Amino acid sequence: MTRTRTIGRFISNRTWNFTPISGSRIGSHSLNQLRMSSSATAAASEAETAAAQKNYQVVQDSGNFDEIQAKRPDFDHSKPIEVTKSPNPNWEYGQGVPNNGASLVGKHHEIDPYASDRPMINNYRLLVSGIAPRPVGFLSTVNSKGEKNLSPFSYFQVIDHDPPMFIVGFSSRPGRVKDTYRNLRETGECVINTVSENMIEAVNATSIDAPYGVSEWDVSGLHEAPSTTVKPSRVAESVFNIEGKVIDIKEFTDHQQPGMSLAATVLIKATRFWVKEGTANEDYSHIDLEKLRPLGQLGGMSYGRIGSTFEQPRKRWSDEVGKSEILAKLDAAKPVDK
Repeated sequence: MTRTRTIGRFISNRTWNFTPISGSRIGSHSLNQLRMSSSATAAASEAETAAAQKNYQVVQDSGNFDEIQAKRPDFDHSKPIEVTKSPNPNWEYGQGVPNNGASLVGKHHEIDPYASDRPMINNYRLLVSGIAPRPVGFLSTVNSKGEKNLSPFSYFQVIDHDPPMFIVGFSSRPGRVKDTYRNLRETGECVINTVSENMIEAVNATSIDAPYGVSEWDVSGLHEAPSTTVKPSRVAESVFNIEGKVIDIKEFTDHQQPGMSLAATVLIKATRFWVKEGTANEDYSHIDLEKLRPLGQLGGMSYGRIGSTFEQPRKRWSDEVGKSEILAKLDAAKPVDK
């Protein structure tokens, strides 16, 4: 499917819209225009990059991590996922948080993320520790020459099911953009792979700053599986794979700093699902959590596993209004539609 693009500029930002027309790849004319019209892949000067690197240290120093980890208990792969009651099963409408006001104790501290005296790294650490857990986005891509890349992402999420849509965020960084971002811009294709507990060391290994030309597939030892609608391979060890194609890219040009690449978000539309047999129900509409064993990213170097779950059903106003005094009062006081 050939793809053309339209360009729009909004509040000093750049948007690439990949509009499906026919065929399976971005047309060469459009691809050349895309390369020429964006500075995102242009390498910053060595001096600017070196200066930017001094203020960019998002990789936490692991120090004597091996020594620390040796003192911790072993990871229990056989530990079942427990199902418990919800935190407050007797909660009633209008009750808020039932902890005797403990959640209201203490003031909030206001922060300007753009303050001149606030280092970028503080925003990074605050966000990854405060917005947690986050799913691991594990993307396989290829460039226009067919060279392969495999990389995990912290800023990733599914955003819709009809059509199935995903978003990946690329942070500004010293020098040129990440290979994954460059590949998505060049070919418009990827595979999103889920990450289970038993995969994390191999997945983490793909984030190493390997020299140019070294394959993350070889570094990790993960295995390739063929895809149907895109050129990048699937990760065979993953329970769930999503083939996808880029439909939109937004670059944040107004926030670019000297020596740093552009920050950007990429919108991806799924073109094919793959679910490992024996991990889902009969019609492949639900994956067994015990088989998926997903991980969540937390702050710093930390990850979280799922040790227990609870259920919280959604309810309908028409079913609940007759059971609750406060809902009945709100219903009686609601404006009358004209």
